Amino acid sequence: MSQTIGFVGVGRMGANMARRLHDCGYRITAIYDINSASAETLAQELGSAASETLAGVTAAADIIITVVTDDAAMRGIFAASGDSLLIDAKGRTFINCATLSPATHLAVEAAAVALGAHTLEGCMASSITQALDGSLYLMVAGRPDVFESVRPILEKLSNQMRYVGPSGEAAKVKALVNMVMNINTAGLAEGLGLADALGLDLTMVREIFSQTGAASRVLVTDGEDMQNRDHACFFSAAHAAKDSGIALQLASQLGLDLPLATATRAQFERMVKAGLGELDKSGIAELTFRGRS
Repeated sequence: MSQTIGFVGVGRMGANMARRLHDCGYRITAIYDINSASAETLAQELGSAASETLAGVTAAADIIITVVTDDAAMRGIFAASGDSLLIDAKGRTFINCATLSPATHLAVEAAAVALGAHTLEGCMASSITQALDGSLYLMVAGRPDVFESVRPILEKLSNQMRYVGPSGEAAKVKALVNMVMNINTAGLAEGLGLADALGLDLTMVREIFSQTGAASRVLVTDGEDMQNRDHACFFSAAHAAKDSGIALQLASQLGLDLPLATATRAQFERMVKAGLGELDKSGIAELTFRGRS
């Protein structure tokens, strides 16, 4: 635990990951977020420093964990000029946890390696509570020796971890995970919406779903919330739209037509356009239950 750790991006997931590592005895030496107030608040909580610059995080930490929103944000924090995590990055290791396109992970790795730094993908398939209690499911990709060098840190964040290969591979798998999850979420919303319109008891329907081919992980995490209209955000509709888009971009590059993924992304994009993008993905039920939208 002698390695020092910096965080870039301390929203719902990043902040809880930082708390978890701090509670496990690691020194969180620098925190940066585009929302400086969030960085300041978390830094005070953890006895850390809120860095005013990205370069300051690199200077203050051996390992930098990034949890940003999308490809554009990722390319921004690893910019070739101006304030950047790449300034004096030699010897540093970057663990990049956001859901991004494989091409972006590969571009960041190339830029870091050219400067004598290292990168690793740590794609997450869990939510906020798992980030805090160290039970994330991680899909890891990058050089095996880099993975081994930070494995102790990852093991504090994850109780299930899968190394899937070189850089870019974890991003592919994560895109598939979220694509299928989003399809399941939209399907469940339609099933429960129809059940409601038929006058069926939704608690009964959910119980029957759980014992039949309609069962899914999404039924466990989102079914009751859809019924009760409780859409407190654990994974936003905006992120669902973005992540389905990554999968569809990969499919397009291969000449594949994915009609279910296409329709699902369109539903989540409807939520975003309606100003509902920051609701949890369960909020897609607002589009399918009669009388809600």
